[in-house]
Amino acid sequence: QVQLEEFGGGLVQAGGSLRLSCLASGHAVSSYDMGWFRQAPGKEREFVGAIDRSGGSTYPADVVKGRFTVSRDNAKNTVYLQMNNLKPEDTAVYYCAACRPNSIVVLSTSYDYWGQGTQVTVSS
Repeated sequence: QVQLEEFGGGLVQAGGSLRLSCLASGHAVSSYDMGWFRQAPGKEREFVGAIDRSGGSTYPADVVKGRFTVSRDNAKNTVYLQMNNLKPEDTAVYYCAACRPNSIVVLSTSYDYWGQGTQVTVSS
């Protein structure tokens, strides 16, 4: 079983940047494809992006493509979400999650382990 904890959320102005980190413990993060999701008040949880176990392939959601980048450092047991050119509609709680093997990374139901989330607020 793996435990996940997100860091790096906060308040930023529109056009600014933030980098979220997701630290894994209890099991090597290199065993998992990893994903980032977000949930705004009153909305469904939304896929943001994912990365395969080696870091060789990433899968950004269309809504953030060109602005957000998922990366990982398996030696540090950490996954990152670099967010650039942030917009007020990016405001949400952001979660990292570990995906079951051979599962569809864009579906939240493919993930067994979740962090507690970190708040990102983008002001206009």
